[in-house]
Amino acid sequence: MGRGDLSYAEWARLSPHLPQNVGRGGRWKSHRRVINGILFRQRTGIPWRDLPPRFGKWKTVYERHRRWSADGTWERLLRAVQADADAEGRIDWTMVGVDSTSCRAHQHAAGARRRPARLPGRRGRPAQHRDDEALGRSRGGLTCKIHLASDGGRRPLAIVITPGQWGDAPQLIPVLERIRVPRPSGGHPRTRPDQVSGDKAYSSRQNRRYLRRRQIKHTIPERKDQRANRQRRGSAGGRPTGFDSTTYRRRNEVERTINALKGFRAVASRFDKRAYVFHGTVTVSAVRLWIRS
Repeated sequence: MGRGDLSYAEWARLSPHLPQNVGRGGRWKSHRRVINGILFRQRTGIPWRDLPPRFGKWKTVYERHRRWSADGTWERLLRAVQADADAEGRIDWTMVGVDSTSCRAHQHAAGARRRPARLPGRRGRPAQHRDDEALGRSRGGLTCKIHLASDGGRRPLAIVITPGQWGDAPQLIPVLERIRVPRPSGGHPRTRPDQVSGDKAYSSRQNRRYLRRRQIKHTIPERKDQRANRQRRGSAGGRPTGFDSTTYRRRNEVERTINALKGFRAVASRFDKRAYVFHGTVTVSAVRLWIRS
């Protein structure tokens, strides 16, 4: 077992949820070796062609990562390990933090083909396909932004990829809508945390209205211009928003989640041309965080 490879405990948590071989001869081979190759690239950020020979052919490793990113296999694995963690009581629902982080796009991430991506061997587009490929331009050049929600245990619950210049406030609802933790015993998946925290970037009337409608407590500071506008309107501006500074101290949990996620160099810097492949890259890193002891 090499440095950074899946340990026996991690493999025991992940292996029951992997696609199984069906039919004579089987389709998938060496799941563990291929996934270790994917994780090696995640951690080091090297080009796929430079993978060490101990992981097999680089083309096999890359194609499996691309295929599983396109057909949603990585998303299903993330849901499965989250369901196991929830059944064991390892998800802290008392506070879910929402935040975003910008990732500088490498020059190799540009230049994707203009024709739409297709599912390998199937009709239709990948689930996470974006026409803009989630690449935006800012003063620093090409950038990509990761919006995520994390539990109190500092692990990602949901992920959204957008271009780097997109704002944070409009993405709070899409991020929370993606929280779906299945229940192994049956029933509807859990989608609602006890409380949500966010910084001033998420302070908007639409977000607060959405959280109240879903009966989710929230700790989001009000921006100065919004407070001044509300006070100027008098009674028509509505009541002041509640804010607990003691509870807001737990906002560091989502920031530490981003820190752990960007410990993978392929996440801190985007090298993937296609948005759905980069989404798979971030999802694989999230899965690794969930199966760690």
